[in-house]
Amino acid sequence: MTFKLNDIRDNDGARKGRMRVGRGIGSGKGKTAGRGQKGAKARSGVSINGFEGGQMPLHMRIPKRGFNNIFASDFAIVNLGAVQKAIDEGKLDVNATIDHAALKAAGLARGGKDGVRLLAKGELTAKASLLVSGASKSAIEAVEKIGGKVDVIVVVPAAEKAKAKKGTTLAAKKAAKKA
Repeated sequence: MTFKLNDIRDNDGARKGRMRVGRGIGSGKGKTAGRGQKGAKARSGVSINGFEGGQMPLHMRIPKRGFNNIFASDFAIVNLGAVQKAIDEGKLDVNATIDHAALKAAGLARGGKDGVRLLAKGELTAKASLLVSGASKSAIEAVEKIGGKVDVIVVVPAAEKAKAKKGTTLAAKKAAKKA
């Protein structure tokens, strides 16, 4: 038996049509359209997930947990295996210095407003020169073992940038007032 494109059909009952509500008393879902009578749930545009009738909802009774450090450094994590794969695909040039901009252009460094951190997952076989904001000891050893070079540039954290922008710290201001 041969099939033709115009003979292809879904199995019976595979696709169920939606119930059209509010289409007359004979449809079984007319008048109130299955919503009952009055009340918040009968109205349109009502989203009452977690509403407990005015009682403090459970998600608000439970204590908050955790901490989000706004001064934490934001690095884009790049593994050696990913760098090697990009080199093999021709996205990175081994002869040039591979930095944040090059990794970003190759699609390896997503985000990372404070730079790139190099990790040793995977294997690098090409002799490359990398310029990154951070690197694990094992990543540096792996690159140097094959004759490559890793230069780690120090990135000033956001907290210190903010202090430098203001000019001086609070302690320095107090010392200046006494003098």
